[in-house]
Amino acid sequence: MVTTATPAETRTILSNISWQTFKTMLMEMGQERKNRLAYDNGILEIMTPLMPHENSNRLIEVFVGVLCEEFDLEIKRAGSLTLTRDNVERASEPDSSYYIQNESLVRDRENIDLAIDPPPDLVLEVEYSKPKVDKSKIYAAIGVPEFWRYNGNVLRIYRLRDGEYTEVQTSPTFPPVQVKEIPRFIQETKKNGEMATTRAFRAWVKQQIASSTKQ
Repeated sequence: MVTTATPAETRTILSNISWQTFKTMLMEMGQERKNRLAYDNGILEIMTPLMPHENSNRLIEVFVGVLCEEFDLEIKRAGSLTLTRDNVERASEPDSSYYIQNESLVRDRENIDLAIDPPPDLVLEVEYSKPKVDKSKIYAAIGVPEFWRYNGNVLRIYRLRDGEYTEVQTSPTFPPVQVKEIPRFIQETKKNGEMATTRAFRAWVKQQIASSTKQ
């Protein structure tokens, strides 16, 4: 008997889409939709998340919240906020986005305008399948300082330097916690449940922080 893996997301590509056409599509499609859009150089990707994708996204969001609590950092969760920059004609809707360092600057904002507001400090892309557009170029052009990519097995951390992303081993937001260990906890939820694993994750984060202060 042949078994096939359950797909985590679907991706559709539209080519030769002008920036103005894309902006019109954004308005017509509205916010009440499940799919997420990314635009770069005339290419529009439409990604529709399925259960494995969304579960991983939500779990990582919980873990980011725990990290902020344990580091005593404020956070504004911006979800799949539509990030557009007219001056570079690039846009994306990440799986999750967070204001942490710049939280106080957008705390009371109901709408974010990247012409006057800072971009999120951290964005997450869950990519069980290979994206059809280069998200790193999009987020670098928008100016997002920290970019996480999770492919179902590995979490990679990127830091923006001189307009390009460099992969780093430790998150600049949460040193010295080894956030690249998060996939291990995602797997543990399948055996122990989400609440039990969240408690285990919090205990692990506290231990990491305590160990660093003793050094």
